[in-house]
Amino acid sequence: MRVLVTGAAGFIGSQFVRAMLEGDYAGHEGAAVTVLDSLTYAGNRANLPADHPRLTFVQGDVRDAGLLGDLVPGHDAVVHLAAESHVDRSLQKPAEFVDTNVGGTQVLLEACVRGGVERVVHVSTDEVYGSIETGSSSEEWPLVPSSPYAASKAGSDLIALAYWRTHGLDVSVTRCSNNYGPYQHVEKLIPLFITRLLRGEPVPLYGDGRNVREWIHVEDHCRALHLVLTGGRAGEVYNIGGGTPVSNLGITRRLLDLCEADPALVQHVEDRKGHDLRYAIDGTKLEKELGFEPVISFEKGLADMVAWYRENTRWWEPVKALADLYPGQDLVPSQAG
Repeated sequence: MRVLVTGAAGFIGSQFVRAMLEGDYAGHEGAAVTVLDSLTYAGNRANLPADHPRLTFVQGDVRDAGLLGDLVPGHDAVVHLAAESHVDRSLQKPAEFVDTNVGGTQVLLEACVRGGVERVVHVSTDEVYGSIETGSSSEEWPLVPSSPYAASKAGSDLIALAYWRTHGLDVSVTRCSNNYGPYQHVEKLIPLFITRLLRGEPVPLYGDGRNVREWIHVEDHCRALHLVLTGGRAGEVYNIGGGTPVSNLGITRRLLDLCEADPALVQHVEDRKGHDLRYAIDGTKLEKELGFEPVISFEKGLADMVAWYRENTRWWEPVKALADLYPGQDLVPSQAG
């Protein structure tokens, strides 16, 4: 069996690939895995076991139809994670997000149809539902994205579902809440704050910090992706829920304690344009159909994450240095986990 994973030099994709190669997913213990990644600032070859005999790495762009036309045939399944994902960057350069997230998804799905791929999972986000004051968003919830990032992901979801309706492509869409865990890029809220607090640097907290997100450990997210890959129904959307709702201020206070940092390092900064107040998703469908429940508590997962960043400065210091040099990046906390 051969599985193609796009964007898998990034945070979530690399976790999925490492787990598959380590035999953690039933039915794919011996699978050959191809990683396609363009290695932008967010991609890192150090996230992957480079010398693994069942891993093939291809540097390339999901928008490259010629490359995909050659690469995709022969794969039994595709897990599509490649995307521009930083909300603040999408406010600065929205065209890049539309081009990659919508256009790239269409190019990939066309290659899957032409290449005879049997199964596709398109990985999306709960941000497509927009902010809700109470309750939780089910899969039937209207899509009301607030940022160019979220809108581009909503567009990619619709493209994926259109390929099921039009071409009969066996594709499912997943929408997950904010992720956290080892190997997460330092532009994201939790690793940004951890790495700054460990170095005694100030951390920027948007507004009053009341914005609430649900947090799920990346290992739990990837287990859910595998469940959808093997048992999900074609043309269906699955929310990956069960995360822990926490305000940004609550996250900050936890990290101050875990990093043994001075509360005076917290600096309240001007709120972001269109900043959604609260996300919450209903994961009942995935739980009932495929039996998914998260197993890593937020308290343990966050403490383990701080310990990992404390012990792995050789991984994140070069990443942080590159992020500091990246044009247009002001290293304010993204809400996209």
